[in-house]
Formats: sequence, C-alpha cells, structure tokens
Amino acid sequence: MENKSYVPLKQPIIFQLEGFIVSKEQGHLLFVLCFIAFLFILTWNGMVCLAILIEKSLHKPMYVMICNLITCDLLGGTAMLTRLMSDFLSEERSITYVTAIFQAFSVHTYGSATQTLLAIMAYDRYLAICEPLRYHTIMTNAKVFVLCLGAWLIALGLVLILFIMNVTTPLCGTLIVHVYCSNRSILRLACRPTPYNNIYGLVMTWVLSTGSFIIVAFSYTKILVTCLVIRKDTNKKKVIQTCAPHLISYIIFEITSIIIIMSYRIKSISENMRKFCAILFIILPPILNPIIYGMVMTDIRMNIIKHFKRKVVPNQ
Repeated sequence: MENKSYVPLKQPIIFQLEGFIVSKEQGHLLFVLCFIAFLFILTWNGMVCLAILIEKSLHKPMYVMICNLITCDLLGGTAMLTRLMSDFLSEERSITYVTAIFQAFSVHTYGSATQTLLAIMAYDRYLAICEPLRYHTIMTNAKVFVLCLGAWLIALGLVLILFIMNVTTPLCGTLIVHVYCSNRSILRLACRPTPYNNIYGLVMTWVLSTGSFIIVAFSYTKILVTCLVIRKDTNKKKVIQTCAPHLISYIIFEITSIIIIMSYRIKSISENMRKFCAILFIILPPILNPIIYGMVMTDIRMNIIKHFKRKVVPNQ
C-alpha cells in the first residue's frame, strides 16, 4: 500500500479510527444494540464462569476448560465492544498508539487462544468417550492445568512475537480503516512493505487454524467410530449431549472466521457490511457460548438456577 507521506511518525502517535460510516441517529441506535450485546456477554458469561468456580462438583476438566474459553470470550468482547460503543457516541474517533496496540493485542489473543482452547477441549472429549477407563488417570488436575496454561502461553507467545515485529515498524499514516485496531489495519500504515510481518502473520494463522482443525477432526472421527460401536441408545444420547456444545461452539467460531475472509474476497460487499462481518467474529461466539454451555449442559444450568434461587429466596 502506498502512503501519501513517507516521513515516519514520531511518538506520541494518535490514530483515527474510521469506524462505521453512519448518521448520528444510526450511531445512537447501534450504541444501544452494542450495549445490550455487551451487557449480555458480561452477565451470562460471568454467570457461567462463577457457577463453575463456586460449585466444587463442577471442578472437572471439561468445566475448567469451558471457564477458560469463557474468560477468552470476555477478553475479546470487552476489548472490542467498549471502544466501539465509545465511537458511536463521539464524532472524534481518536485512539492513542498504546491503546491501539493493546486493543489489537487483545483481539488477536482472543482469536488465537480460542483456537488452542477448542483444540484441547476436543482432546478432552476424545479421552472421555474413547478412553473412559483411563480418563481420570490421564486428565488429572495437574494435566488440566498444564493443558490450559499451555493453550494460553502458545497463543500469547505467538501474538507477542507478531506485535514485537510490528512496534519496530515505522508508520507514516494515522487513519485506521477499520472499526477496531488489528494487526492488518495497523500494518497498512507502514512506511515500507512489511513482507516478514505478513509472512509470519499468515504462518501463525495457518498453524493455529490447521493444528486446531486436525485435533478436532481426529477427536471427533474417533468419537464417531466409538458411537457406532455403542449399542445402548442412552449411552449414545449421553455422548451427544457431552460433545454437541463443544462441536457447535467450534463450528460457530470457524464460520465467523470464514465470513471475514469471504467478505474481503467479494468486491460487491459494502464497506459497512465488511466491517460488520469483522465484528461478528468477536461478538457472536461470546454471545452464543454461554447459551450453548449454560443452557444445554444440565450441570451448569442447574447450578446457575440453584445459586440464583439462593440469592432471591435466601431460605431455600
């Protein structure tokens, strides 16, 4: 991308977010919709996470991983929606360099950590269904801690390297043509081509996406084979109830990711629609995951209801 000015900007850099191109009235309406979505994400994700943390009977590998996934959803939703709501109320959409990097780092960590967490959750379901006699021996508390920590460290490490490369890149522009700050939108302001940054970003995305897909595909292929062997309908139903929430969550995440890619390939799509597709990736999974896990999985749902009744009717 060619820049009008090739003189590197000096710190402190103040960016301008282009955001959605809407009228003031439309901006107020969109603010209300974003606020409702943000409130829903905080409330329901928080309720599911608290239910898992408070209730000792839910201190099991599957629920611990769900709690980590929900924490990841809260990170992504908060990093993007708080800024987006502010922009809908203000005509001046300035953002400091440090804030922009922090938001971009949070958004990319959300995407990367979601991939790694969904992969280890698939591995957990594979062990629970295909290796039931060895499951508790393999998935000890220490093993679960190592897997969850590893998922976060892999995501944080890969994203950290990406942004270390970015902060050393001189910038010559200040207009970020997006609704939130991302690696791609910031690099478009670089004074010179950034082939190494782009190659690393593509390789990182490919490794995380392909690695996650291979683990999920392997796990569910093994689970499907095991289900075909199971004769009792009750056992098959239990397997479906256990695996369906995770598989639905994974499919939703991948579909929203594909929608972003396709929106940039289809030239006839308007700029506002392209930006809307980009925020679906961060908004939709955090909205749907607490419904999928909190409403579909009986243990979580019953514990949320139980704790709610204790608050409303203390004598129960």
